[in-house]
Amino acid sequence: FMQGWLQEREEQVLDPTAEHSEHTHHNMIGMATPEQMAQLAESKSTDFDRLFLQLMITHHDGAVKMVEELREQPGSTYDPLLNEFASDVTNDQAVEIERMNAILIGLSSDPRAGLKAGLYDAGEAIMNMQLLVSYRKPLGFYDPANPAERGVDKPKDEQDDEAKMEGKKSTDEEEDEDKEQTIEKAAEDRRYPMLSFSNSDMAFRGDLLVTGSYHGFNMFRIDEEGLPKLITSVVCPGGQGDVSIVGDLLIMSVEQTRGRLDCGLEGVTVDASPDRFRGLRIFDISDLSRPMQVGAVQTCRGSHTHSVVAGPTPDGKILVYNSGTGRVREEEELDQCIDDIPGDNRTALFRIDVIEIPVDDPSQSRIIDSPAVFADPETGVLAGLWRGGDHGDDTQETNRTDQCHDITVFPSANLAAGACSGNGILFDITDPRKPTRIDVVTDSGFAYWHSATFNNEGTKVLFTDEWGGGGRARCRAWDPLTWGADAIYDIVDEKLEFRSHYKMPAPQLETENCVAHNGSIVPVPGRDIFVQAWYQGGISVIDFTDSSNPLEIAYFDRGPILEDELITGGYWSVYYYEGTIYGTEITRGLDVLKLIPSEYLSANEIAAAAMAYPVIGPRRFNPQQQVPMTWPAAPEVAHVYIDQLLRDNAIAEDVAERIGDMLDQVTQAMDNGGDNRLARQINSSRLSVQGSNVDALTRHRLEKLHTTLKGIAAGLRD
Repeated sequence: FMQGWLQEREEQVLDPTAEHSEHTHHNMIGMATPEQMAQLAESKSTDFDRLFLQLMITHHDGAVKMVEELREQPGSTYDPLLNEFASDVTNDQAVEIERMNAILIGLSSDPRAGLKAGLYDAGEAIMNMQLLVSYRKPLGFYDPANPAERGVDKPKDEQDDEAKMEGKKSTDEEEDEDKEQTIEKAAEDRRYPMLSFSNSDMAFRGDLLVTGSYHGFNMFRIDEEGLPKLITSVVCPGGQGDVSIVGDLLIMSVEQTRGRLDCGLEGVTVDASPDRFRGLRIFDISDLSRPMQVGAVQTCRGSHTHSVVAGPTPDGKILVYNSGTGRVREEEELDQCIDDIPGDNRTALFRIDVIEIPVDDPSQSRIIDSPAVFADPETGVLAGLWRGGDHGDDTQETNRTDQCHDITVFPSANLAAGACSGNGILFDITDPRKPTRIDVVTDSGFAYWHSATFNNEGTKVLFTDEWGGGGRARCRAWDPLTWGADAIYDIVDEKLEFRSHYKMPAPQLETENCVAHNGSIVPVPGRDIFVQAWYQGGISVIDFTDSSNPLEIAYFDRGPILEDELITGGYWSVYYYEGTIYGTEITRGLDVLKLIPSEYLSANEIAAAAMAYPVIGPRRFNPQQQVPMTWPAAPEVAHVYIDQLLRDNAIAEDVAERIGDMLDQVTQAMDNGGDNRLARQINSSRLSVQGSNVDALTRHRLEKLHTTLKGIAAGLRD
């Protein structure tokens, strides 16, 4: 086709059989290297099939990338015939890639690969976890006629108008040619319900669990077994519905243009209206049976997420960082909302909002500052960080840094980690009203810096990349394991030092939206363990104690919601809270799980994690506010350090057994009022490490063990 097209226009046409053309062909995008071909020749059986398919997918994807490069050249695809050819190449290659991905998944030995589809009866795969119960969404929080929120095909005339604008074929022409669409393209072409019932984020206070939703929020009472029972539902549309709890106040993010100040269902249809609400809602939940909206802070870009930074302070104020990612409002609707006007530094872009909430009168809540946290410190230019685009050949298209998606605060260290679209940022929040940048990093494989989590000591940050926006399949067998992944950094002298990537390893189907999303630390003493949501990729639990070598130690996954359609579903957030793991399933409901003992995690480690409590403040968990956890001086905690030292062959088994025998006597002794003799024995216990090479982690665990033993001994003295 291309030779004929060029000849018709009297352009130079290279002979594809010429030596120079042959050489160029070998170096085209997607062509296998000589080393890869040699590796293929040496492969056998399933290994050969797997490598062959991987190379073929790369080959087909190379054609897609060449079309993308062609379209970037001025005027190159303005010709209708060439534009049609380019579109056909892209579609045909993408369809073939989908087929080969399905075959590759069939070759995978991972139990999560190729699970049966189903809304409520999907196949399941689980390792080192136990699913306790699954709750479907409460009444009023799903459409009984369409619980999966499936889309419908757009009317033909609308599709034809769009095709005409893009220089593509009409639907009738496509049908005449029996043209097959990719699953992703079909999903993009559908029209979805106006009302969204997607579950979103969670927050905890004491025995209260609140699950956010695009349609409002639900409140549950958690029993002694960790099982939640629904007590109240509040309908208040607007999305995303991310929530935090401070005392008797519930804070909720709202960003959709359909959100109304009065929580009404009818939405807002005009461009500017005083009834529209985009920002932070504040509810009084002192009476859990009757939550009342008592405050509302309008913002220029709405509220995608928020972070409780401080408070209540001595003067009764709560400080919140607001992250708006939506379009900038019309000035007619909200004063001083300036869009991206070149040279106008009043723009609402490139900022976060600092919001003050008076506890005694939340109706007086207000924005007290909107600092330009991405500005160049020398020139003052607002766009001082990543300007958008790729990082070179075979790198990701990274979004421009004009917003933060999440800002996770670690107040005890005066630190915050911002996942800010095009960059990961470490902030100093010593003055929480005026956050300042300490360090900034980028990653050539990240598309959109989405969230950040510190380890319990505040010495590491795990950032996530939401490549594809959360609604696309990005864990396919051929997707790079460094794209749509986690990036783990150590904090060294106030600098972020990259250590490794981690991506949930099970290949997923084209019908499963999958990418890194929200998670939390599992507070096991002496280790850094993270439980995380991957949308329809399920739940993955990793140990990143060794920052350079993260290891998956547990998982749970279901098959896709639909067998032949891509719809957004799976886990939005998965959090550990007081011994139990809770997961908001976007479409299905709420899942409750526990970790079980395995070669990676001992029963003592699981028990000790459940005993953890905040160093300061009440029993509470807010997604973007991290408080260090600590543990009581208890036998279970001492056993944890012994288990870890044994696992690493750092201490002799007979020494561990001797101390373990003493620890096993503690509970009975405490019940009897104490035991001075046992206290002296435990207090005098000393462990020496085997071998000459003692690393920092082993020393740390030994110190913690000795401190715990002294604490146990002190409690035994009568």
